[in-house]
Amino acid sequence: MRALLRPALTAFGVACLISAASVAPAGTAFAQAKQQQAPSQAAPAEAPALKQIALTDKQIDGVLAAQKDMDAITAKLPENTAPDQKVIAQLDAIAKKNGFAGYDDYNNVVDNISLVLGGFDPATKKYVGVEAVIKAQIAQVQADKKMPAKDKKEAVGELNEALKTPAPQVENKANIDLVGKYYDKLIAALGDDQD
Repeated sequence: MRALLRPALTAFGVACLISAASVAPAGTAFAQAKQQQAPSQAAPAEAPALKQIALTDKQIDGVLAAQKDMDAITAKLPENTAPDQKVIAQLDAIAKKNGFAGYDDYNNVVDNISLVLGGFDPATKKYVGVEAVIKAQIAQVQADKKMPAKDKKEAVGELNEALKTPAPQVENKANIDLVGKYYDKLIAALGDDQD
């Protein structure tokens, strides 16, 4: 749901969300990817680029602390509608309560975390890069004997599309180690948000 509140990060956003969703079975990852692709396709071509920042422990702690309250508000929002000013004010207040300048600052931190999380192999919990994660997901989907052929074809197609638009490189390499340190907590907090 939060994806509706943030500007789309082009196909990279889909790749990150698909990657983070890979902790679930392939069929679930496909359903999540399918749901996330529509908002990204509707995004204007001039979607703002991710402003990469050097993450801190304090920022990650703030995201983890704010997540439950953020989810409580965003879960109530109807699909495909922009939040009204009252909701934005509530989200802004939660962000400020947890050490952020506002909701936009919070979102930028979450986007930077997602950039890094998208490159983590969920099996090894090691950073391998978004491209390697997507290729592993393609293999996983192709090997899934329970997934209907039509769904499998669609999922592989969407994953291949995600490969065509490379994710931005992580500019702040220290973010990889920092996100790795909090990997399990971040997946628990943000992983459910991928649908």
